[in-house]
Amino acid sequence: MAGSQLLSLEGVSKEFPGVKALDNVRFDLNAGEVHAIVGENGAGKSTLMKILSGIYKKDTGVITYQGDHVNVSSPHEAQSLGISIIHQELNLMPHLTVAENIFIGREPRRKSRIFLNNSKLVKDAQALLDELNIVLDPKELVGEMTIARQQMVEIAKAVSYRGEVIIMDEPTSSLTPSETEALFKIINSLKANGKGIIYISHRLEELDVISDRITVIRDGQYVKTMKTKETSIPEVISLMVGRKVDQDQRPDKRALSKDVVLKAENISTKKLLKDVSFELRKGEILGFAGLMGAGRTELARALIGADPKTSGKVWLKGQEISIKNPHDAVQAGIGYLSEDRKRYGLLLIQDITFNVIMASIPKYVNKFGIFKKGPAAGIARDSIAKLRIRTPSEKQFVKNLSGGNQQKVVIAKWLARDCEILIFDEPTRGIDVGAKDEIYKLLTQLANEGKSIIMISSELPEVLRMSDRIAVMCEGRLTGIIENKDADQNVIMQYATKFRD
Repeated sequence: MAGSQLLSLEGVSKEFPGVKALDNVRFDLNAGEVHAIVGENGAGKSTLMKILSGIYKKDTGVITYQGDHVNVSSPHEAQSLGISIIHQELNLMPHLTVAENIFIGREPRRKSRIFLNNSKLVKDAQALLDELNIVLDPKELVGEMTIARQQMVEIAKAVSYRGEVIIMDEPTSSLTPSETEALFKIINSLKANGKGIIYISHRLEELDVISDRITVIRDGQYVKTMKTKETSIPEVISLMVGRKVDQDQRPDKRALSKDVVLKAENISTKKLLKDVSFELRKGEILGFAGLMGAGRTELARALIGADPKTSGKVWLKGQEISIKNPHDAVQAGIGYLSEDRKRYGLLLIQDITFNVIMASIPKYVNKFGIFKKGPAAGIARDSIAKLRIRTPSEKQFVKNLSGGNQQKVVIAKWLARDCEILIFDEPTRGIDVGAKDEIYKLLTQLANEGKSIIMISSELPEVLRMSDRIAVMCEGRLTGIIENKDADQNVIMQYATKFRD
């Protein structure tokens, strides 16, 4: 019944070695409601959701579900109760079809119970997709789909358990505006059917559109719950970080060097890029804007040799160089921070020390091939202090850090290598507004120290806040380079949606 309480948590605490992740947190969810949980990275949101979904066990507290006290001891038990979670890192089998992923472990079988009933599997999957107004082919392999379409498979999978509570952790982090709009229609449909949605997102502007209430958590503690229509995003941010954050800031006016450290001329690739040319100056932050598929990441990968060029030349400090692979780029002093930091930037099962010195290992091995632990740990501790990485020590495994702190470890890796040129691809994707502010200050500091930065971002306010100049791409071409003082979101979008001479 819409409006009745589905779920409540009271006095929930959880402690890990050296870290109190949650301290006496409370939360409740009603039927037919979208209740957002917000907080900085490391605030405890994910820990709370993992307790609710049976991945972690709470140390103290009471969970009440549909009027009964419950102890959720495993993900299977959570699903049996009717609690489903859609993780930020999608949990799908790429070699299986849409239908197989939706009903994995619950596939319909023939009378013999030995063989799968594939026709019924496809039929059931299609019926569920139709119910949710999701246009997908049940027979398509998930590994051949875009991230956005995979996200829809995860939603269908969660709904297939026919539970009452669905947890969505950063569901729009990889979606375009039109894909986000389609997702919101699905959420509203679930809400109309009495489902309770717990919604976690760092895109705070979404909360006005999709949420009914907002609960703020800071440093593992409950702060406040508000009705969305009775609050404002600046108030939410202030409660999250404990300070005011200016989201409309522009870069400080500073005299830029005329020295060109990197020049790209007529860069083309087989699939997308067409004659892209630009210059990067010493101490400059050059922002790259554009819609999804414009070619920004492809340009970065072509520059560092990760993707082959079909034509084009690159100069470093006036000297033409040949970069055939990422190792050549590193040797040339170019560091690339991928938008997928967990896949390409970090070794999650290694500690902070190893990740920081990963691109500089020869410096920390003596002539006998023995690893110099002391100096390596020292540079890691220096990085922790300089970048304000929240961790008990340099020995902490990177997988246990929040998203914002993981991003700082990637930055520390390239600073330890002392790269003069840094390419940041979506540097704040998946991290909260407070951590974003710290990353922004760090990028500005690096530029002031003479580092040259290419920053790729899908968030126009971020591009405007950070960039000295803004390069805009559309369908594989560079359509304009704008001085920050001449730029606003409308101007950028004009360049991003059509070609200009």
